Amino acid sequence: MKITFLSIALLVLFSLTGYAQSNYAVKGVAVDTSEKKTLSNTSIMVLNAKDSVLRKFTRAAGDGSFSITGLEAGKFILVMTYPDYADYTENFTLDEKQATYDFGKISLILKSRLLKDVIIKGQTTAIKIKGDTTEFNAKAYVIQPNDRVEDLIKQFPGIQVDKDGKITAQGKTVEKVLVDGEEFFGDDPTLVTKNLRADMVDKVQLYDKKSDQATFTGIDDGVKTKTLNIKLKEDKKNGYFGKVDAGIGNRGFYQGQGMYNRFTAKQKFAAYTTDANTGKTGLSWNDNTKYGDSGNVSVDENGGVSIFFSGADDGLDSFSGNYDGRGIPKATTGGFHYDVKWGKDNQSLNVNYKIGQLNVDGASRTQTQNNQQDNVFNSDATQNFNNSMFRQKLDFIYQVKLDTTATLKITADGTYKNGKTNSDYNSTTLRSDSSLLNTNKRKVTNDEVTHLFNTSVFYTKKLKKKGRTFSALFSEAVNNADSKGYLHSNTGYYNTSNLSDSARAIDQYNTNIVRNTVFNSNLTYTEPLSKSVSLSLNYGFNINNGTTDRRVYKQSSPGVYNVLDDTLSNNYKLNQLSNQLGLSLNYKTGKSTLNFGTQASDVAFTQTDQFTDISYKRHFINWNPHIRYQYKPSTQSSLYFNYYGYTSQPTINQIQPVKNNTDPLNILLGNPGLDPSFTHSVNLYYYSYKVLSGQDINFGAGYSQTANQITNNTSFDATSGKSTTQYVNLSNKTPYNYNFWGSIGRKISPLDVNVGLDLNLNGSKSYGYTNNLLNSSTSNYYSGSIRIGKYVKDKFDISGSIGPHYSISKSSLQTQVNNNGGGFNTSGYFTVYLPAKISLSSNIDYNYTAKTATFNNDFKVAILNASISKAFFKDRTLNISISGNDLLDQNRGISRNAYNNLITQDTYTTIKRYFMCSVIWDFNVMGGSAVKK
Repeated sequence: MKITFLSIALLVLFSLTGYAQSNYAVKGVAVDTSEKKTLSNTSIMVLNAKDSVLRKFTRAAGDGSFSITGLEAGKFILVMTYPDYADYTENFTLDEKQATYDFGKISLILKSRLLKDVIIKGQTTAIKIKGDTTEFNAKAYVIQPNDRVEDLIKQFPGIQVDKDGKITAQGKTVEKVLVDGEEFFGDDPTLVTKNLRADMVDKVQLYDKKSDQATFTGIDDGVKTKTLNIKLKEDKKNGYFGKVDAGIGNRGFYQGQGMYNRFTAKQKFAAYTTDANTGKTGLSWNDNTKYGDSGNVSVDENGGVSIFFSGADDGLDSFSGNYDGRGIPKATTGGFHYDVKWGKDNQSLNVNYKIGQLNVDGASRTQTQNNQQDNVFNSDATQNFNNSMFRQKLDFIYQVKLDTTATLKITADGTYKNGKTNSDYNSTTLRSDSSLLNTNKRKVTNDEVTHLFNTSVFYTKKLKKKGRTFSALFSEAVNNADSKGYLHSNTGYYNTSNLSDSARAIDQYNTNIVRNTVFNSNLTYTEPLSKSVSLSLNYGFNINNGTTDRRVYKQSSPGVYNVLDDTLSNNYKLNQLSNQLGLSLNYKTGKSTLNFGTQASDVAFTQTDQFTDISYKRHFINWNPHIRYQYKPSTQSSLYFNYYGYTSQPTINQIQPVKNNTDPLNILLGNPGLDPSFTHSVNLYYYSYKVLSGQDINFGAGYSQTANQITNNTSFDATSGKSTTQYVNLSNKTPYNYNFWGSIGRKISPLDVNVGLDLNLNGSKSYGYTNNLLNSSTSNYYSGSIRIGKYVKDKFDISGSIGPHYSISKSSLQTQVNNNGGGFNTSGYFTVYLPAKISLSSNIDYNYTAKTATFNNDFKVAILNASISKAFFKDRTLNISISGNDLLDQNRGISRNAYNNLITQDTYTTIKRYFMCSVIWDFNVMGGSAVKK
């Protein structure tokens, strides 16, 4: 059925293909940089790029708009002049790929303002603003031999790069870095910024990347990703370059990385490999993006309903395959990237392959305070773990421009994963009088194999009337997972005299088989009702089919597990059929954009217990209203507001009426009678950035509340310390979450120093039942910091920040117990460039967390790292360094959390002090005109 749907979709799409005649033209709007006025009568000229011969001339209309038609295909220069303003020039090309070149709003700058703020160096413009895109010209900045893209963008105003390579622009994290507009491995921006040479870069563009749907229709769907696009010089698109990095340290630490890149005008090939146990684990993996939490039934913003399964939710420990700082990692990874364009750039293919093995060994300690109405219980648990993950993934994107009005995009990816866990636990629980309540010792193993496959087809068609469009999206996802493992547990129970009262042993073998197939479709039609109002209609048909078969076996004889435990086993089948219909109106005029509408989904849901042949049939309507408003007083400032309401269905783990005894002292029990919950979410965001002064202001706020929320009802047995938790709907209370964050920064011109102030507030109120008594938990967190930094090319790079934090939490069942406490964080970083191509670098992070009424110990950690490096040869292609990690030998992880009646503190092992000697060799054979193949 999967192939049938996609085959029919492809035949229909190709049958709609038509060809339209080209009409070569150029248009735009001339405005002042403040956008407070349009520049009517601006002189507009189009010149031949080859010989500067004038081809067309016009003047801007009263609203600043201009349009020049009747042009032939070719390369041209646009020239704009206006009295007292600096001339504007830009090269552009007209061809079959782009018959009409739309410059959007072109900001002209007063000559007097240019002289005052100096953003031109020589004859090179450093920054150009086009609509929502800020473009930085690499020629206007100092680039030294062997500099990376990271060294270049550090010089851009309004952009910060931390010691780990994380990029922040306009108050948001840059999540994507493209190369010539194309994905380049895609998952890790630092792969580009830390490896691509700065001298290869022509321009760097900063913008909010919209979804494919919003880019095509021009109607905002709220999906935006802060993106950098690295545009390469033409003479740097032919040749090869790369890097080899090898290091050896004491205590068995090592790291190695190799990367090779081969570029031509139409093709890019790259390959990499890493092998390290220092936390340099190579690229991140996004193979879970198509799947939510285990067995989750969710509703997306377009009104679609999806049921997701994961083999990890089998009652056993699982490992995501990502290193989060817990334990000591050993990673070996590799992969390649290839992209190519052909057919006058009307067709393109982008392929990525990754393979990797990650092993993590470590230990953790979790201290928990359980606040009951009449008593307090304290638990202390330790864990020793060994986790491993082998995985490989292949994906591709094929795009074709069928004609001047139609495009087709096909994507597919497949992933194989084999994750293994081996954990040993020891725990003790004490009563409030310090008498022993229980002990537990258990060993849990799990071996899971997962196969993932995803594919999609996205067709777009611009119809005859401007703004009238049609698009169709068909997607399919398959997830098959098989896991098996053992649970060995011994629990002891004690009376108030610390004497053994009873004991229980568990010895069982667990298997879990998951099969899930999801087909989704979405047809969208847009119709312009006027110059400023457009209508969008969409319809979707979705099918979700899945099974999860969990079996628990006891021993019939030593080592033989073949006795099925019916109380802990289940075999569930879930089938869902949904139809969704959505409508939204988009109003755009001047500086304002308003989008509002709703999606409704009619969902038929059948859940069958195949052990008992009992079915649970449901039918419900999902409503997903939304309102989005954006006001842009200028090209570099924006106010954004959105409201979104959505339905959340219970997860399969919450529904299944079967016990999960992975932790014998904390039993989970599903509830097949759960109802959906509905969440209202409101967000406000504002940013303002002034290019000339380097000032940026960002703040955001959000609030959400949930009706009929699914929460926990925990029955706690004070005589044994055993908790049994079942999920229930909260009918008479409304939990909420809120957050506020703000940031202001600017450059102090006389000192050329960047300074900033950050503020963060967030909190929540949640509810749960303990022994059928309603408990409310309130938590609030406040933090602030000031930061300062200065970067002088070839001299030094220094930055630092410091700020306090304070948290408040309380529970209605134990008002006298709290986890209130404060502390502060400070960090500093510097690099000094010395003569003879020597540089010194160091960074320190200090974290102080004060003791609380629950945890009576202060937490102080200072992590100091340092290095010295020496570069060789004129182009600095060889670099030798000696570095020290955690020189004070204090690195250890900690986290504190409060939820309902539980307060926890988690500490864990992580990478500590070591020294390393590293050698880095760069090679680069680039130049000449790009060879077109």
